[in-house]
Amino acid sequence: MNAWLDQLLNLLALPEYGLSTVFVVAFISATLLPLGSEPAVFALITLNPQLFWPAILVATAGNTLGGALNWWLGYGAHKVVDKYRHSPTHVRALGWLERLGPPACLLSWLPVVGDPLCAVAGWLKLPFWPCVGYMLAGKFLRYLTMTWVLLYVWPVTR
Repeated sequence: MNAWLDQLLNLLALPEYGLSTVFVVAFISATLLPLGSEPAVFALITLNPQLFWPAILVATAGNTLGGALNWWLGYGAHKVVDKYRHSPTHVRALGWLERLGPPACLLSWLPVVGDPLCAVAGWLKLPFWPCVGYMLAGKFLRYLTMTWVLLYVWPVTR
């Protein structure tokens, strides 16, 4: 079983498959599905160090597009959210997002709250392109920082 898994991981880490795998995993992880893309990015870069910048950029693009999809899902979700409109937490969160505006999307990199934040930005009809720009910046910095830390601060010994 371990040999089969090793072969699969090596196949997915090949440059011609690895970047597309990172893109898909990063895209899916930016939606509301519980999936982390950092292990895929780290694995690809560990096996192919020359792909550091391409992997960071591809992961950022996939994750940002997933965040943009969340924005659009939030934009169309008025009826679902209307049920919760009057809860105190909901009112505080909406007030905070309305005050911050698109720069709140810079926090889209945060675990648990980041992806729903993009959906709520769409629901509030915050401007699409500024939100995507802030998502892009936050997600890029997350991938760059996390990968750098895993490679150079806490390197994995083989």
